[in-house]
Amino acid sequence: MPPAQPAHRAGEPVRDGIPEHGRIPRYYAVKVQLRAVIEELGPGAMLPSERELAERFGVSRVTLRQAVGELVLEGKLQRRHGSGTSISPPKLSQPLSLSSYTEGMRAQGVRPGRNLITLERLTADSGLADDLRVELGAPVVHIERVLLADDERVGLESTYLAEQRYPGLLEVFDPAESLYACLQQQLGVVFAEAEERVETVLATPREALLIGTNPALPMLLLHRISVDPDGNPIERVRSLFRGDRFSFVTRLRPN
Repeated sequence: MPPAQPAHRAGEPVRDGIPEHGRIPRYYAVKVQLRAVIEELGPGAMLPSERELAERFGVSRVTLRQAVGELVLEGKLQRRHGSGTSISPPKLSQPLSLSSYTEGMRAQGVRPGRNLITLERLTADSGLADDLRVELGAPVVHIERVLLADDERVGLESTYLAEQRYPGLLEVFDPAESLYACLQQQLGVVFAEAEERVETVLATPREALLIGTNPALPMLLLHRISVDPDGNPIERVRSLFRGDRFSFVTRLRPN
């Protein structure tokens, strides 16, 4: 029989990600130990000082910083200038479904919000014209907003809609509220389905400044095109979410 393997917690790396031969970088061994500290202390607690942890684990501060840095990027820890490093709260979950950001946040007891950055009319280039099925150069409404969760900046969203389909949109739309709710309740739009693609990227300098995050922090980028029951495109959306604060959830069924 094969030798018994160490138990692992569901959802965590099997055997803490340590290969069977046991040879791993020293910083990674510290990272595994830090995960245990994080679990013991719980969300919101302050991490012990760098000096204390380096002495506890018997490593240099350089090694410790590398381990802490990775846990910051993963969203397990968060650094606050002048106040040390604390345990991050659980990540927010956004459903991959035809529901709005507002609905997703409220379902978790989080207060959603938005700060308007751009509200403008554009002319459709070839890519936008194809996605929205309008003529090249047709007028398009572009809405760009920073997404908030309990007043914390967590994402940036750009939505493009064909103005000819929703001529009264700008008269009834409140940028601080849900665009989906406005389209459905004010303009009678029915969302039938959407195609969504998710990838990881790094934020541009402008995006990092608007979201208030480190440009080196991995981001989750969503591209979505929604259509109505007749197959007409409603919107093209580019949503950027902080990888340290968000995860995405979907329910899968057989075709």
